[in-house]
Amino acid sequence: MTAPTIGVLALQGDVREHAAVLNECGATVRAIRKAEELTALDGLVIPGGESTTISKLASDLGLLEPLVQAVSNGLPVYGSCAGMVLVAREVLDGVPGQATIGCIDISVRRNAFGRQVASFEQDLDIACIGQPMFHGIFIRAPWVESIGDKVQVLASIPDNSAVGRIVAVRQDRNLATAFHPELTDDRRIHSLFVDIVKGQA
Repeated sequence: MTAPTIGVLALQGDVREHAAVLNECGATVRAIRKAEELTALDGLVIPGGESTTISKLASDLGLLEPLVQAVSNGLPVYGSCAGMVLVAREVLDGVPGQATIGCIDISVRRNAFGRQVASFEQDLDIACIGQPMFHGIFIRAPWVESIGDKVQVLASIPDNSAVGRIVAVRQDRNLATAFHPELTDDRRIHSLFVDIVKGQA
C-alpha cells in the first residue's frame, strides 16, 4: 500500500487540521459525514472537539452503527482528545446514553484535567516514536483510568498534579491520544497511524 486512504470524521472539531497533517504524511484524505463514505477507507481519524456533540450527530445521522460495524470489520481508527472518548469501551462522567464505538478496551474520564482554563502543554516520552519527547497540547482533555489486557500504554503524564495518568494508548490497529498532535509541527503520531494503516507498525 503506497498511499492509504484515510477518512477524517467531519461532524465537528479539528477536521481540517488532521486532514492537512495526514496529507503531509502521504495519505489520501476524505471528509466523512455519511455512512456510505466509509466504504473503501483504509483508516479513520476521529478528531478532537466535543465528544457528546460528535456522538449525538453520529447517531442522528445514522452514522454510529456503520462506524461500529466498519471498525469491527477491521478498519483502523485513531481518536484524539474527544476522539479518545469516542473509541473507548466506557466513558466516566459521560452524559446519559452517550454512545461510543468501543474499539479500545479503556475507561476514560471526560474533561479529566479540567475545563478550558485548565488547558496545558506537557512533554511526553513516547518510546514507539523515539526521541525527542513529544510536546502534547491538552485542551479539556480526557485521561484513561483503566485498561484491558490487550491495551498498550504509549504515554503517561510524567509530572504535575496528574502524574501517572495515561494519555496515549494502542490496541491492535487502533490508536488514541488525550492530546492534540494536529496542533503541533510534530508529525510523528500521525506518521505512526499511517504506518499502522499500511501494516508497517
